[in-house]
Amino acid sequence: MSDILRELLRVSEKAANIARACRQQEALFQLLIEEKKEGEKNKKFAVDFKTLADVLVQEVIKQNMENKFPGLEKNIFGEESNEFTNDLGEKITLRLCPTEEETVDLLSKVLNGNTLASEALAKVVHQDVALTDPTLDSLELTIPQDILGIWVDPIDSTYQYIKGSADIKPNQGIFPSGLQCVTILIGVYDIQTGAPLMGVINQPFVSQDLNTLRWTGQCYWGLSYRGTNIYSLPPPTSKRNGSEPRSQLTGNTSSEAEFSHQFSAVISTSEKETIKAALSRVCGDRIFRAAGAGYKSLCVVQGLVDVYIFSEDTTFKWDSCAAHAILRAMGGGMVDLKECLARNPETGLALPQLLYHVENVGASGVDRWANKGGLIAYRSSKQLETFLSLLIQNLPPADTHR
Repeated sequence: MSDILRELLRVSEKAANIARACRQQEALFQLLIEEKKEGEKNKKFAVDFKTLADVLVQEVIKQNMENKFPGLEKNIFGEESNEFTNDLGEKITLRLCPTEEETVDLLSKVLNGNTLASEALAKVVHQDVALTDPTLDSLELTIPQDILGIWVDPIDSTYQYIKGSADIKPNQGIFPSGLQCVTILIGVYDIQTGAPLMGVINQPFVSQDLNTLRWTGQCYWGLSYRGTNIYSLPPPTSKRNGSEPRSQLTGNTSSEAEFSHQFSAVISTSEKETIKAALSRVCGDRIFRAAGAGYKSLCVVQGLVDVYIFSEDTTFKWDSCAAHAILRAMGGGMVDLKECLARNPETGLALPQLLYHVENVGASGVDRWANKGGLIAYRSSKQLETFLSLLIQNLPPADTHR
């Protein structure tokens, strides 16, 4: 079982190498953009892109896992279609070939005979990568392989990846946009219950060498299964970039004023005005905007904010599964916002965690796997209950019963 997580770490780094290689050759990168077909478009964006890098990353993850764990490939699902159409109108199914030479030939068809670009990509695709974590190496845990499903988002925040901004300044450690918001997300879930079990978030673009202009990244992981909870991050420090320590909430909820502005949240730039208005009363000026569902979730994992809240239905299972598994290992989780707002906490019912094994009835295309009720990602259940109580008090009645 820990062998699977170790392999996911390794393939995530291989995927990060591909993302970096494509991004670092501007002329090459311009060749790699193909607009998504209608059924695959995320309706949040007027223009959404599928890149060759996206598809290459997904196929590398799928085929490496298939080679190491035969049978697992039938339960690996991703955002991207691996079909391309070149300038000659030929439909080509992209896959990782057994040899570098064969991959060059296939990529050359996709890239309309651009041999130099095809060779450069094939080289990084077939390059071996080592990535280990001593904490994980000491873990021995058995989970039946046949209950595992995997959601892959090969390059989350594709728009930021294509735009390629490298000079965005962070706000208290949080990047509003730029390459730092790009993540590779691999989430493992139980196909019987839908519960998230393992997650890997690889952030390929964390810091750039100003001399070579080359980027290095960072990888985060977590595992939660039958009482075993383990993750890569140490507990968060109490100070963020010299700011005051975060307030530690207690069980006393006697007054709204006592708790106002003790929470911090990260949100999408497209968040609804009613949610933003309520958040401003709960969080004060501790509301941060950032690109990418994967990156916003990572901000919660890193302890940069208390919650990531999103009220729309334009995130998907591949966006949330990886971070959900890591947060679950840390004692947090990811819940359905709409259900939380309609829930009466006095009933004692459990928080409505997102599940990953059932598609939305009556939906088509990517919407089959949308998080229809929106989401909240959090690190502490106790904090979440207090946060929800304050949020509901500050929302118009119509928004609490959508």
